[in-house]
Amino acid sequence: MAESSEELYRQREQRVNDAIALKKPDRVPIMVLFGFFPARYSGFTVREVMYDPEKMWQAQWKTLTEFQPDMDQNPYFLRYLGPILETLDFKQLIWPGHGMKADHTYQFVEGEYMAADEYDHFLLDTTDFMMRRYWPRVCGGLKGLEKLPPLHNIISYYMGIPTGFGAFSLPEVIEAVDVLKKAGQESARIGGYARKYSEKARAEGFPLQVGAISQAPYDTLGDFFRGTKGVMLDMYRRPDKVIKACEHILPFMIEMAMSGYKVSGNPRVFIPIHKGLDGFMSLEQFKKFFWPTLRELMIALINQGLNPCPLWEGDCTSRLEIIKDIPEGKACYAFEATNMIKAKEVLGGRVCIRGNVPLSVLVAGTPEDVRTHVEALIDVVGKDGGYIMDSSTGLDDAKPENVKAMFEATREHGVYR
Repeated sequence: MAESSEELYRQREQRVNDAIALKKPDRVPIMVLFGFFPARYSGFTVREVMYDPEKMWQAQWKTLTEFQPDMDQNPYFLRYLGPILETLDFKQLIWPGHGMKADHTYQFVEGEYMAADEYDHFLLDTTDFMMRRYWPRVCGGLKGLEKLPPLHNIISYYMGIPTGFGAFSLPEVIEAVDVLKKAGQESARIGGYARKYSEKARAEGFPLQVGAISQAPYDTLGDFFRGTKGVMLDMYRRPDKVIKACEHILPFMIEMAMSGYKVSGNPRVFIPIHKGLDGFMSLEQFKKFFWPTLRELMIALINQGLNPCPLWEGDCTSRLEIIKDIPEGKACYAFEATNMIKAKEVLGGRVCIRGNVPLSVLVAGTPEDVRTHVEALIDVVGKDGGYIMDSSTGLDDAKPENVKAMFEATREHGVYR
């Protein structure tokens, strides 16, 4: 008899939870970052699914039900972005129909969106800085907010109120407020589809990989505010400011993760790692600037019963001895380019490991090439449990036959006897 959706859900959830807890499940779990692979697999362009929530649903559901991963991704948070990006006139991305061809994935626009002399403003009143300086720079539709006075000075009937709201009568500010209203409507639309998809996936027996997202404080500072060049120079020119900013950002990152968990009830927190890698900073800089607040973030989440799930997007082989310093069996590290044999040697018995069938093989190789990589990873990294099969990164350009080979080889070769 076919197993019920409830039983399949329980099995898949248990399989992944056992791997994170460093136990041996019935077999090696497999879950992937599909990215925009579902669009191409279903005959849509990237632009179509970024702007049409129904096509996004069709593409993701077809991919989910045909490949049957142990856990799925909700496609609406990071892919159905077109309408809200257009509404805001967002500057930090170029995307299909807005600087990119219709079937290309979106790309980040590197820049210094916070000047070096603005650390003090950022640290003194982050919300004021975000609203009057940062938002107008990254969202063309909100440029009018630059006209606002410091809102923390509008306090009471003789301190700010008589004249403090005058800026809200300016045409530029009225226009920006109208954009905020429209962006709010688009956010609600994204949330509505995301909730429906989560409910449908659960009803059909598929847990979701993560229930919240957060980020290493240094990455937040470097990715979105100071830019890669800016934050690297700051480590030499104003190191104390960098450390203070990371410590200042840390509570926001904890709050972001906890808020997502409270809504979803899913304890797994996705943490993309960008600048803490071997090619971005020295080991000593990693220990000084990056690791302290990332570790504090993960410990805070673990203490709340959550599972941090960083994706180390590059090679971090030299950091393995450092990043193993977290509680045993509470986190999952996904690796893109790290030496997996070394990772198993150092982290085995401490942290669940995820990955990393090379995307180059999934794009340009054959199904037999994929099977060879999968079986080697299972034999070495999957030995004794604590391992989840995945590609090195998102599957956007992968060949369907190679993705199929990865799933089949995992289910055939990854059984624990």
